[in-house]
Amino acid sequence: MIAIGGAIGTGLFLGAGGRLAQAGPALAIVYAVCGLFAFFVVRSLGELILYRPSSGAFVSYAREFMGEKGAYVAGWMHFLNWSTTGIADITAIALYAHFWSFFTPIPQWVLALIALAVVLTLNLVSVKLFGEMEFWFAIIKVAALVAFMIVGIVLLVTQTPIDGHAPGPQLIADHGGIFPAGILPMVLIVQGVVFAYASCELVGVAAGETENPQKIMPKAINSIMWRIAVFYVGSVVLLAMLMPWSSYSKNESPFVTVLAHLGVPSAGSIMNLVVLTAAMSSLNSGLYSTGRILRSMSKAGSAPKFTGVMNRNQVPYGGILLTAAVCVLGVGLNYLVPKDAFEIVLNFAAVGILGTWAIIVLSHLLFVRKAKRGEVTRPSYRLPFSPYTEIVTLVFLAAVVVLMGLDETGRITLMALPAILVALVIGWFCVRKRIDMSVLEAAEEKL
Repeated sequence: MIAIGGAIGTGLFLGAGGRLAQAGPALAIVYAVCGLFAFFVVRSLGELILYRPSSGAFVSYAREFMGEKGAYVAGWMHFLNWSTTGIADITAIALYAHFWSFFTPIPQWVLALIALAVVLTLNLVSVKLFGEMEFWFAIIKVAALVAFMIVGIVLLVTQTPIDGHAPGPQLIADHGGIFPAGILPMVLIVQGVVFAYASCELVGVAAGETENPQKIMPKAINSIMWRIAVFYVGSVVLLAMLMPWSSYSKNESPFVTVLAHLGVPSAGSIMNLVVLTAAMSSLNSGLYSTGRILRSMSKAGSAPKFTGVMNRNQVPYGGILLTAAVCVLGVGLNYLVPKDAFEIVLNFAAVGILGTWAIIVLSHLLFVRKAKRGEVTRPSYRLPFSPYTEIVTLVFLAAVVVLMGLDETGRITLMALPAILVALVIGWFCVRKRIDMSVLEAAEEKL
């Protein structure tokens, strides 16, 4: 269910409308291509999990195959991703809450603080409660999508007109075909679609606390592929056949657009609740994963000692609180610049996502090389066509970075890269001695 929650988020519920308006039905092709590479990343992680399950996930594997510097970069890039995504999530929750008149008088920063406090409290209680909460968040998202797709298919079969248009494949053909805006808009939306899939790798972080990872993980990871095909590609094709692609907008969920034109009562409120749930789910997952990753890093000396502290329920509350502290800065951002808060933090999250995915694939590539030398044994559950799959995936991720330079928002992200690199270098020199001591202590314990 964590894998489902990770693979379906606001990128589909909210972002698909703007991308459909920009690239038309070609969005389905972009979702399929990016989804394939997202699957390669998670499948790489899946093989590493079955080789050695660890709640430290890709940081633990980066340490084994890339050394302590690799683990250090992996962990802090993941933290950058999820702490800034957490700010984006609480901002989104506050914005979605303002949809209802009851919450309108409450300032955006207050709603953001309340959302953070609720999810933080539930995360600190126990891992069981986190799993229960994520289960229900996933159920709401999947149920809403399935219900919409059933309604959409019924409308297609019965040829019920929507806003004066009879639904069907002719809507695509009569409005410029699959590439109505040309190839360039399709290429430019690749970076946004990649970020829509960010968090599907969280299934790997949960593996360390899964009762039977050898049995559960392959099923969870393999199911990501068909979920992407049905929920992302299927939804976009369905949306393009229900209404002309130019009818959708970045300011509204495409599902709300269809239901509103059908005259469904309270359609906006229902879908707004689903999108709100998706943001809560993302915040919940971010606090969970960063807590586990920071604990793994703390044990090696590359994160502050307090991030490795556990409470009596075996929850690494130190790392969770550090992430929450960064999110509190986001509450301040909501107070100072409520209109720009979401876009500002999303830029930084983008860098962390690409860095995390690249390190997972690199770790797997080095693992396969070690296996060929007979130093480790690969499990039966493997990434297909390795090592070519890893190389192609790394080229794809590098291409996404280049594409970011073609977009105004993406250029801001690239301009932030030098500052992030400087911060990582300074941080490394600050923790290097402590890492060396941790390695020595671990060696002495083995002796």
